[in-house]
Amino acid sequence: MYLEKIKKPNDIKKIPKNALPDLAQEIREFLINSISITGGHLAANLGVVELTMALHLVMDFPEDKLIWDVGHQCYTHKILTGRKDGFANLRKFGGMAGFPKTSESDCDAFNTGHSSTSISAGLGMAMARTLDGKNNMVVSVIGDGSLTGGMAYEAFNNAAKMNTPFIIILNDNNMSISENVGGVSSYLNSIRTAEAYIDLKDEVKERLASVPRGEMMIHGISKAKSKFKNLVIPGTIFESMGVTYLGPVDGHDINAIVKVLKNAKRCKTPVVVHVLTKKGKGFEPAEKHPARFHGAEPFLIENGLPSHPKTKPNYQDIFSTVMCKMGGINDKIVAITAAMPDGTGLKRFKNMYPDRFFDVGIAEEHAVTFAAGMAMGGYIPIFAVYSSFLQRGYDQIIHDVCLQKLHVVFAIDRAGMVGSDGETHQGIFDLSYLSSIPNLTVMAPKNKWELADMLKYAIRYDGPIAIRYPRGEAYDGLEDHRLRLTYGKSETIYEGERVCLYAVGSMVKEAVVIRERLMEEGINAGVVNARFVKPIDCKTIDKIAKKYELIVTMEENVLNGGFGEKVDSYIEENSLSTGVLNIGINDTFVEHGSVDKLYEVVGIDADAVIKKIKDKLQK
Repeated sequence: MYLEKIKKPNDIKKIPKNALPDLAQEIREFLINSISITGGHLAANLGVVELTMALHLVMDFPEDKLIWDVGHQCYTHKILTGRKDGFANLRKFGGMAGFPKTSESDCDAFNTGHSSTSISAGLGMAMARTLDGKNNMVVSVIGDGSLTGGMAYEAFNNAAKMNTPFIIILNDNNMSISENVGGVSSYLNSIRTAEAYIDLKDEVKERLASVPRGEMMIHGISKAKSKFKNLVIPGTIFESMGVTYLGPVDGHDINAIVKVLKNAKRCKTPVVVHVLTKKGKGFEPAEKHPARFHGAEPFLIENGLPSHPKTKPNYQDIFSTVMCKMGGINDKIVAITAAMPDGTGLKRFKNMYPDRFFDVGIAEEHAVTFAAGMAMGGYIPIFAVYSSFLQRGYDQIIHDVCLQKLHVVFAIDRAGMVGSDGETHQGIFDLSYLSSIPNLTVMAPKNKWELADMLKYAIRYDGPIAIRYPRGEAYDGLEDHRLRLTYGKSETIYEGERVCLYAVGSMVKEAVVIRERLMEEGINAGVVNARFVKPIDCKTIDKIAKKYELIVTMEENVLNGGFGEKVDSYIEENSLSTGVLNIGINDTFVEHGSVDKLYEVVGIDADAVIKKIKDKLQK
């Protein structure tokens, strides 16, 4: 097996040229077998095997620098830099990350996890290299889906002014996570179509080669074809921006990619290499359903079906069901996503109400202001977005939505710990950055029924409003506790005497478990479901401060600027005589691992919270 010969960076250069296709096949088989057990990003990685191999054949790592946009397609790169054994613990706590990490290898040049950043980072690294008088290569690989993000064009615009070598690989598979949409996709399709139309067919070449002077005819036609191609192929958008364009080239032909990369290395200014690939290549289920195999759970290799199918609905399913029902009741409801119709649960809404569904591409900033415009036009936009990605639209939330008090509903998915995707994806900052904005109401449901109630409430509400809910299986406990929503009011679930567990959203479930254990140990505890993070329920705080010895705020969010700090400040400002213990995440980024493990690591699991409560009561 050739794969076993890859132990360290640049070992691929020792593999015989005629064996490279076999190595590519071995890598695909390894990825399929490994990810079927651990889960991970499969389709994107299967699509860039040959491209990654070609980059490693032409470049020298770690001297040359490779930046992956988003970074979920870096698995082959990790294999070729000697990290194959790390796949046994891929995305597990303490194991190998599913994204590039500079702390993991010198061959990972830049930490990535969000879209459209690679050209900016690569251009900065290229200029730093030039200023230092060095001559190593810098390469950024960006998918066509990431070109829907405005930051990529800001970087292209800047690159045109930089007289320095820099290679931009456009990995064109007509996909982001779901199928690409919009003008960029149409533009790149036109390049593919034009290339296919004017390409000399093998059959024509063979027939001409068999006639007298046929080779001369082929040569003449090829020269004419090249001139005609420069006129009709719309690849000139990159040239017009001042960046040299090479391609398109077959992204699964190693020799072709190597050839074009060597040409690109000779360029003294920024150059775009357009590579055509197929997402999921080599695994039929992933080729047919690339979105499903973007971030795959463990699956059966024989058919691609999940090896542990879910038995209960997740929060995205609840959101999807309510959206579809409300969409049938109110034709002013519109749904917006930033390239995540499947992940956010909007695919059913899209199928039922296609005229009121808008996928704006990987462009969260635009999505927020687009929603503001629709609200100004009399519609009720619901923007479904992952917590981690909404950070990218922070300015627009403030300036375009909240300043104008527009009725935009932010359905914030994957709030709190998301687990194996790690630092770049943990949704642990939204309560802090949202609750600081005037005019914005922020809610968090304790279970699946409350999510449904909050979404209906948000649609009726008049103004900016956000609902944040976690990833995964929807909590179906506390079914009997379904108090009607009243603006800014908390919900008392259990009365107590000494300790009040004042919990936000997903932490209510944890609070119920903690209460039971405290009661068993003779510590009488109550549970209050905050419901509203902004505004906080001052009357309830006044009430529980008089009754309880200790108020324990619980949130799956950083403590800085979070719910607990607001409660703490209110109690101090009003000189209320009660103790306060804030449970949340300290000032840190949280690495990858299972959610249960991460709860333990950051100290918000039941054992850690109970210990902190006992310590506080003893003081």
